[in-house]
Amino acid sequence: MRLFIALQFDDDITDELVYFQDMLKEQGVTGRFTSRENLHLTLAFIGEYSDPDKVLDVMEAADLRPFDLSLKGVGTFGDVFWAGIADNPPLAAYVRRLRHGLADAGIPFDKKKFSPHVTLVRDISYNNGEKIPVPDPPKGTMTVSGISLMRSDRGKHGMIYTEIGYAGSGDV
Repeated sequence: MRLFIALQFDDDITDELVYFQDMLKEQGVTGRFTSRENLHLTLAFIGEYSDPDKVLDVMEAADLRPFDLSLKGVGTFGDVFWAGIADNPPLAAYVRRLRHGLADAGIPFDKKKFSPHVTLVRDISYNNGEKIPVPDPPKGTMTVSGISLMRSDRGKHGMIYTEIGYAGSGDV
């Protein structure tokens, strides 16, 4: 099964991200907009792996301590449009512990540098390549007290993400 570890947003942050997507659409921006239920922050992409219990053990051992997380700014990676996450040392420290734990357990994962962002639109386009009109960037803050192990399946209309495990600050 195809797995990744993610931070899922509360309803207030999700509402803000969806509202921002709607503002882009109203301005004529097109592309594959991430569905509300798929908005998340990937902490580690594992890919095909058959032992989710082993991944959950690593997640629980990584010692998640609650912290606040805030949205900050927007940008692009090629044709991907994203919302950013404000500089967050506790998040960075947790991701380091998590990724070290995955490596120590022999669980393969994408070792790309962690660049915290939320993918809002893939294959973004606006008026034949004109600069994208950006409304006020999404804002919001939430307290993070747990992370999710997610399974990714290809559906008829795109990817379907399903939570198959959870590790919270009280689970350690």
